[in-house]
This record gives sequence, structure tokens and C-alpha cells, in this order.
Amino acid sequence: MESVTIVGAGVVGHASAVALRGLGYTGSITILGSERHRPYDRPPLGRGFLTGQTTIGELALEAPHEDLDADWRLGVGAVALDAAAHRVTLANGRTVDSDAVVLATGSAARRLGEPWHGVHTLRTVEDALALREELLPGARMVVVGSGVVGLEVASTAHDLGLQVTVLGSTTDSLCTTFGATVADAVFGLHRRRGITVRTDLRVAELIGPGWVSGVRLTTGEEIGADVVLLDIGAEPIVGWLAGSGLDLFGVDPGSADPGPSGSDRPAPDDRGAVLCDTVGATAVPGVVAVGDCAAWLDPVSGRHRRIPHWSDTRDRPGIAMAALLGVDPGAALAPITVTSHQAGALVQFAGRLHGDELLTIEAGSVNTGDLLAVYRRGDLPVAVLGIDQAVQVASWQARLAATAPTTTPTPAPDEPVRDASVRG
Repeated sequence: MESVTIVGAGVVGHASAVALRGLGYTGSITILGSERHRPYDRPPLGRGFLTGQTTIGELALEAPHEDLDADWRLGVGAVALDAAAHRVTLANGRTVDSDAVVLATGSAARRLGEPWHGVHTLRTVEDALALREELLPGARMVVVGSGVVGLEVASTAHDLGLQVTVLGSTTDSLCTTFGATVADAVFGLHRRRGITVRTDLRVAELIGPGWVSGVRLTTGEEIGADVVLLDIGAEPIVGWLAGSGLDLFGVDPGSADPGPSGSDRPAPDDRGAVLCDTVGATAVPGVVAVGDCAAWLDPVSGRHRRIPHWSDTRDRPGIAMAALLGVDPGAALAPITVTSHQAGALVQFAGRLHGDELLTIEAGSVNTGDLLAVYRRGDLPVAVLGIDQAVQVASWQARLAATAPTTTPTPAPDEPVRDASVRG
């Protein structure tokens, strides 16, 4: 193998190039990206970057003296792939041929209808810059969705002087992934800060037209807004792979409509992701997929799942690149970690969840906003979540890492976390 093309110049594309070099690969690397920016860290976009405290330079993922000896081609997206020939076609009509292709295109935020003025999603620097222009003191902001990104932006906007309302649902990621107890504790943080948080409802449509003036719920209730942030999930960026010869999760090759695939049916946010084995390899030799655009097989549950957690998108490329090069990937995946600053508190998670775990509160409480929740599968602790419990989370994280399985279980949202009685 003398040449590798990486499609996607974000955290996953960068981590893939780093892994290739770290594994001893000395051939050429071409990195293609639709954005004009070099790889940058996305989590701070909803926090310090919105306030102007963090600059684009401080988000850079490349180390100061890092030299991957790669050919960076930025600002032009890929529009087609001939997987068998390992040929990528760009929007400008040019093609890139190589011995192997790494798919790392990530995902795009789901929208609610056509784009309107005042309606935002948050995935890129440009998204953050556009949103920042409208975070004016006294403005009314509605956050549709109660995921981590939406809640972080809600907290930032409140601190900037906006009147913020969060509209959540029991299908939002915070509740489905971590359970109702944790969701209630996090919502309580925001309510105590003066943010309105409403749950168990759905937004039917935006009110306008042209420039948004509010949202309309399925009940008919209307809530006024000067600015709206949509945090309603994401979809893998795979449209450009039509006709590539790759299998997409839950998509019949002869149909454009994703559907069930036996017992391995895709969750809504997983549909269309590139179907991979346990190490990211596709059915086409020399083509692997990593990050938000890939659905890896979990050997424990026998199911495919997309894994959108930031720490996994950073860690999994090492396994996929080792598979591509035919070498031992080394250590197993570390526990997933999530760190979020919101409502004046530090929320931390470490571990891996199937979704059928038993949750117990080991310290603090929902009402005081300082809980420490431990997730167990049988008698085995598999994950921990803490709110302002940094010392305890660090202790549990070390314990989880020491007992982590060599397999890579992933969340199964149709099997919810169960809340047990409080311990301790």
C-alpha cells in the first residue's frame, strides 16, 4: 500500500492520519475536506467560542510541530466514490485515486423544514459564527431538543443575557442514553439558573415565514422566539456514496428508502451509515469507515451502531487504520468519555452503555445537582456519570478502564436504562 485517501478533514480524518503514521505507514496520505479549515475541536463551539473567549486558533487539533506529510485539499467536497477502484470524485470534477480509502465524512445536523433566518444548527465554525451574531441580550431563544449541545448553548445564551427556553422530549439523547434520573438532574441545573426547561413535548413547525418568530407545538401552543437552535439529532453524510458499491445500514440497494434489516434494525439516527465490521472495514477491500458516518458491528449484541461520542471518534481510527494496514491495533478501546460544562456545573461521563443497565445514585441527589450515578450490568459496573463529582468520576474511570472488555459494546436505545433505588 503506497497511497491512502482520507475523505473528511475533521477530528476523525486527522486522527486517522495520525494513526497511520503512528503505525509506521510511510506512503502518501491525501486528506479531502469540504470545509476550508484545518482540523479543529468542535465541543467548545457551544461554549467559549460563542462568547468570544475561545478563538479558532485555540480549537486547532494539530500539535504545533506536527508534520503528517499529508496533502491537504480543503474547501472542495467529495461527490462520488468508486469503491472498487478506490477513486474519489470531487465537486470540482477532479478525481483522486489511491490504494485505500478512509471514509470520515461525519454527520450533518438534522433540520426542521427549509432553512430560515434566525434558525440555527451547530456543527461547524461557520454555524457558530452565524449563531453568535444573534445572541443579543434580551432576545428570546428557543432550543429545540435537549441534547448535550443544545443544553450547552442554552447555558451560554443565558449567561449572555438571553431569555432561554429549552423544549425537550423523552426521545432526546440525554434521556435515552443516560436515563430519566440523570436527565432530571441536568434539567434541574438549568432551571435553577433561570432557564425554562419543558419536556415531553414536540415541535410541529417553525413560525414565520422568512425570519423565524417562534415555534408551534403539536398541541397547537405557540412559543415566541427571536432565535432558534435545533438540536434534534444528526444524519450521516453518505449521500455522495450513492452508487459507490458500499452497503449502507438499513438501506435496500435497490431503494432510496431506509428500512428495517431483521433484528439488526437501525435506530433513526443510524440509518444510512456505512455498514462496517467490528474494526471499521467495509465489504470492499481497502475501504474503511470511521466516525459519525460509520455503523460498526458490536460483537456483544450482534448489532450495528453509529457511535457519535467525541472520544470514540478520536480513538476508533487507530483500530481501523491497523485493520487497513494488517497490523495489531494494540490496546482495546478505552471507556467513552463525555465532558460538558453547563449551567455552572461540570457534567462528566465515562464508560460504555448497551442501554439495559441498572442505574443507582451513589452520592449526592437529583435535587441538589451533585449526583454520582453508577451504571451496572448485573453486578459489574460499566459506566459512571457525575455532576460536580470530578474526584469520584476520576476514581471510577480508572476502575472502569482496568476492567474494560476487549469488545466494543455500543448503545441500544430501544432498551432503556433502568433506575434503581438510591444507594449510599
